[in-house]
Amino acid sequence: MLVLLPPSEGKAAGGSGAPLKPESLSLPGLAEARAGVLDELVELCAADELKAREVLGLSEGLRGEVAKNAELRSAPARPAGEIYTGVLYDALGLADLTPVARARAEESLLVFSGLWGAVRITDRIPSYRCSMGVKLPGRGALGAYWRGPMAEVLPAVAGEGLVLDLRSAAYASAWKPKGEVAGRTATVRVLHSQVVDGVEKRSVVSHFNKATKGRLVRDLLLAGAAPASPGELVEVLRGLGYVVETDAPAKAGRAWGLDVVVTQIHH
Repeated sequence: MLVLLPPSEGKAAGGSGAPLKPESLSLPGLAEARAGVLDELVELCAADELKAREVLGLSEGLRGEVAKNAELRSAPARPAGEIYTGVLYDALGLADLTPVARARAEESLLVFSGLWGAVRITDRIPSYRCSMGVKLPGRGALGAYWRGPMAEVLPAVAGEGLVLDLRSAAYASAWKPKGEVAGRTATVRVLHSQVVDGVEKRSVVSHFNKATKGRLVRDLLLAGAAPASPGELVEVLRGLGYVVETDAPAKAGRAWGLDVVVTQIHH
């Protein structure tokens, strides 16, 4: 099983570790594309703070992020699983997984990134600010920039098993599984169910969406579940107590869409 995750907007500080070693990152087929984004981002942030803030969509209060980006080559690095924070990663709770579940996480989780393309949670990276929605002057929109390199590298990474796609729309734009891989891909939408005046109403709420996705991945890892297909995933999730609704795609080569319905978040 390969689990595709979005990163977090906020990130932990890099601490005091050794700096980035680009050659050590997973998915070496992305190395050239990573170097292109890193070079431009560092140069942009070192040369012109105002322009960098405009390009990155940062407010005055986040001007420190520009200075941080300018020092990415020498900044301390730590495992990506420690860098990414926020609601989804809090619910996932990588730090207190059992050793066996942690090993599964290291093998199956892939975090998408505007700067790195995609990384494993064991990859050592510095704290940075560069979302997939950014449009760099020299490389254009990063979602489009990454499509070519991702299309070459990720089908092999996906292997023969289930692909569980939990990315947000901006990160999903960088790689869309096609053909046979798409047929064993499941995307998940979290719906918050409320009864108002005796009528059920469902909505997509960011907090419920992120927290439920993190909890869902944690439960799969702790259970040692290894569903080989979207259909098997539905049965596993129902066995873990989730309310899941789905329809198989009408045509071969299309991803499955799963709706996970929640009424509250269990922390």
